Amino acid sequence: MSNHSPAAGRSLLYLVVAGAAWGTAGAAASLLFLASDLGPLALSFWRCAGGLVVLLGVLAVRRSRPGRARASAVSQSAGSLIVTGLLFTVFQAAYFAAVRETGLAVGTVVTLGAGPVLIALGARSWMGERLGRGGVVAVVGALGGLAVLVLGSGGAEVRPIGVGWALLSAAGYAGMTLRARRLGRLGAGGDPLVTTAWSVAVGAVCLLPLAAAEGLLPHTAELGRVLWLLLYVATVPTALAYALYFTGAAAVRAATVSVIMLIEPVSAAAIAVLVLGERLTGAVVLGTVLLLAAVGALITAESRRPAGRPAGPAEPTGPAAGRPVPQSAVR
Repeated sequence: MSNHSPAAGRSLLYLVVAGAAWGTAGAAASLLFLASDLGPLALSFWRCAGGLVVLLGVLAVRRSRPGRARASAVSQSAGSLIVTGLLFTVFQAAYFAAVRETGLAVGTVVTLGAGPVLIALGARSWMGERLGRGGVVAVVGALGGLAVLVLGSGGAEVRPIGVGWALLSAAGYAGMTLRARRLGRLGAGGDPLVTTAWSVAVGAVCLLPLAAAEGLLPHTAELGRVLWLLLYVATVPTALAYALYFTGAAAVRAATVSVIMLIEPVSAAAIAVLVLGERLTGAVVLGTVLLLAAVGALITAESRRPAGRPAGPAEPTGPAAGRPVPQSAVR
């Protein structure tokens, strides 16, 4: 009989798929920017609004099936869901501000690099989830791989105001991850589809005025292509990926979640090379190897956790967290 938790294994798989899906958003955004004059804030609004439509449709279909079991016996209050949505919005909007002020490379590294540190500290003080020696090594390896992967091409410029926005984005992602984990441990995580729907709804409302100022409607000669790309962004890296993320984050240690989600820039880099024709450099290879090695080590450690054992203070293993970002101003 296995000592390992099947639920933990499923949750880890959900997080890996979510991270890989997030990475495809960068390629889709690059194609959208080439095919239209849509800006990053407008694209973020349509991503949230389209994701909300997809999720409401899924929830309506599921509700029409009377035999369908609920994902959780406990539902979050509207206030709790709005808080999660606001953290989601801060994470998204502050990241785009960081990219605008200090560039994609620095904005990405600071956001994704600070996230695991903030989550590790928060998980330790708020939930007693400790970073053991193996966890520290994995986090350091993951952050080193991230820096090599994203900054390896050179040309990065550090601007303090952009770093400030990136740190705010990392704080929003850390808060979102810690809340998901905390509610999961209390058995109050609720339905991941509902949580995702509320998050993108709050995001759409908050982003609407900014997107309107930037230019809400795309001007393009390839309207069909733009619409298909928007549908993809709303469905795969938004509705699907965030539902999987909220599901996995409730069951896996917060620090582990953040490092697993660093699969996102690896996925984005692979797509950039294989689909968009970007050059494969030594930095991309080295950064990818370091990141995947760290993620693999953490997945192995998490999957070996005995079934039914909570990730509390007695557990010596666990890393840090943050939110992922591809090679485009979109997640």
